[in-house]
Amino acid sequence: MYAFLLTLHSLLRWLVVLSLSYAVFIGFRGWYTGRVFARRDNFIRHTTATLAHTQLTVGYLLYFNSPVVTYFRSQFSEARKQPDLLFFGLIHIALMTLAVVLITIGSSAAKRQVTDTARFRTLAIWMGIGFLILFAAIPWPFSPLAQRPLLRSF
Repeated sequence: MYAFLLTLHSLLRWLVVLSLSYAVFIGFRGWYTGRVFARRDNFIRHTTATLAHTQLTVGYLLYFNSPVVTYFRSQFSEARKQPDLLFFGLIHIALMTLAVVLITIGSSAAKRQVTDTARFRTLAIWMGIGFLILFAAIPWPFSPLAQRPLLRSF
């Protein structure tokens, strides 16, 4: 079960990164060009937030079943001195939760805006900040905090 969740989490990462990148792009494009907030834009807003929530749920399942996190919690004073354990035991989960909260706020606030420009601006700003935090908290192969492959498999 753990291996399946890890693979699913790795695959969903790409869907979240791609959909969030596109949502931020359409937000800025619509904001600066004065476009109409169409059904397609609303679909992208909603789909991006849903994918982020799904990824966070899978991430929580992994977090509470991970041997790395279990060791981190049981041996906190020693584990916090190791960057890899500190990243997965504390930093990753906190920043990802914050990123999804910001994405959710942005999605909800954009839906409630009166003008199309305000919808796009809200989408661009909130999801853009969420994207920056999310991108920083992903364990990329080039990350100084913790490295993982670009795609994990069973």
